[in-house]
Amino acid sequence: MNPYENQKTITFVVPCYNSAEYMDHCITSLLTGSNDVEIIIVDDGSTKDATPEKADEWQAAHPDLIKVIHQENKGHGGAVMAGLRAATGVYLAVIDSDDWLDRDALSLMLSKLRRFIDSGSPVDLVIANYVYEHTYTGTRKVIRYNGAMPKNRVFTWNETGFFGPGQNILMHATIYRTQVLRDSGLDLPEHTFYVDNIFVYVPLPHVKTLYYLPVDLYRYFIGRDDQSVNESVQIRRLDQQMRVTRIMVESVKLPDGAGNLKLAAYMTGYLGLIVAASSIFCLLAGTPEALAQRRQMWDHIDATDRQLKVKLGFFQPLVLAANLPGRIGRKVSLGLYRTAQKLYRFS
Repeated sequence: MNPYENQKTITFVVPCYNSAEYMDHCITSLLTGSNDVEIIIVDDGSTKDATPEKADEWQAAHPDLIKVIHQENKGHGGAVMAGLRAATGVYLAVIDSDDWLDRDALSLMLSKLRRFIDSGSPVDLVIANYVYEHTYTGTRKVIRYNGAMPKNRVFTWNETGFFGPGQNILMHATIYRTQVLRDSGLDLPEHTFYVDNIFVYVPLPHVKTLYYLPVDLYRYFIGRDDQSVNESVQIRRLDQQMRVTRIMVESVKLPDGAGNLKLAAYMTGYLGLIVAASSIFCLLAGTPEALAQRRQMWDHIDATDRQLKVKLGFFQPLVLAANLPGRIGRKVSLGLYRTAQKLYRFS
């Protein structure tokens, strides 16, 4: 008897905070998955628009597919955790309320997930491409994992290749087996932005099997002035960026030993990206307080794991580029950041 036969294929957790203007597009895209999906709309204390009413209307229209959680405001992390606690699907993905999924890609993904479930041994992490949809420029950029992972077959970390620039596994690309998330002890902080990095990072050592389906599934809307990835917003939320960095440094001991070397290398590189980003936003803020935060970040890494500090500070090109010494070094670091920003269009 298959232990998963009475479960939905996948739970989509949709955190909503004053999302009435755009949440309908997101939810409509998820409903194309029909009876395979469970959609949990988490109304995270919305007060400025009709988000709570819209959520209830969606649940009333699709009671077999949609659940609604109304809670006091806890931020993105608190909303994701509420969804994870309530999820009943074999797999779980988080879909931000201003984003959406491609219909055809979702159909292919669900077919693949059902096949894994029917086997009785579903893979731990399924990865797909995602697409940056740039509103103001009318352009898009597809993030693919060619060369980094085998395509269309189950594989382990040992079989991964080199993860190039822009190929980090972000939340937009991931569909985790729900139990893996729970077994990892994942606990996202409340009232904190950028917790998607923790969401992806902490469970990685618990992932034994992976699958890369090279379809353009997640459509990531980018360009709103109030969006968390907007540069001015990120500078204002520097304290939260640094909080996420501290948690990532503290929460995961990098695996080592035979069979985990590639996973360890990937996790070090991913953490290096976060440390580099934290350094850059300290430089963009440019205040004495922000520069002091950058020094404190490095002191914390040193106190937590000196070997990790060496790996990050001397062997990660992004970290080196973001932490060039002296006033001239800081200017060069910012120049390199601006070049990368134009090249990859990440904000």
